[in-house]
Amino acid sequence: MATPWSLSGALKGMFARKTIDDATWDDLEDALITADFGPDLTESIVAELRASVRRFNTTDPADLRRMLRETLEERLSTLDPTLHLSNRPAVVLVVGVNGVGKTTTIGKFAKFLGNYGRSVIVGAADTFRAAAVEQLATWAERGGAAIQRPQQQGQDPASVAFQTVERAQREGIEIVLIDTAGRLQTKSGLMDELGKIKRVVEKQTEIAEVLLVLDATTGQNGLAQAQAFIEHAGVTGLVLTKLDGSAKGGFVLSVQEKTGIPIKLVGQGEGIGDLTGFTPHVFVTNLIG
Repeated sequence: MATPWSLSGALKGMFARKTIDDATWDDLEDALITADFGPDLTESIVAELRASVRRFNTTDPADLRRMLRETLEERLSTLDPTLHLSNRPAVVLVVGVNGVGKTTTIGKFAKFLGNYGRSVIVGAADTFRAAAVEQLATWAERGGAAIQRPQQQGQDPASVAFQTVERAQREGIEIVLIDTAGRLQTKSGLMDELGKIKRVVEKQTEIAEVLLVLDATTGQNGLAQAQAFIEHAGVTGLVLTKLDGSAKGGFVLSVQEKTGIPIKLVGQGEGIGDLTGFTPHVFVTNLIG
């Protein structure tokens, strides 16, 4: 079976050469585009690296590798990946189109928070999909979180959110994760619904984070689908799911530069423990090899 393409694999052969020449630049450009950096960002990175190579008057590919690492890390570090969860309860709205792994991400996030000793409750405010509540309950249980279910089928999502926050306040639960619908009949209807949830929650407490879940494997298409959330939902951080290997690693920098929103969490597998905080240095080391 063929080994899957990865950026680190493509760069390994390139940086093992004896010198930096025209073929090096062509291959670097091809590798970055294949890794989903996108043409504009690739052009910008390559131009910056060419300038650095000229400035330091080097022909050593090892220098180019170091410069690439530094450039990517510097660009990724322009936005703060810190999760702001100091409120009690800290309320997090989790948004995104259906199919990106929103429900599983909530379960994994609950587990991630539980590992730090935080108590978590999940609010099942995606009341438009019959299966959503049961699916969320399964993942909440795996993540060690309590769950607030709708009291009747089709209950108003904002009232489920209200009841979840109310229960957290009553029971002293530290973190509230609220699942929201990813699709309604119209985008405006969906954004109105999210706006209503936010208004209702803000009467009880501040909203700590609005996290937008994106599927890294869908790349630029996924970003286009999520644009309405970015424009209208007050997104404070991005969560990238399905970031397995480095085949699509460039999307991480691309999405952050295009949206101006920091990546706060990354999911790199299917397991309950496969969601971690985002650290530019660690990410770039894994990406470049």
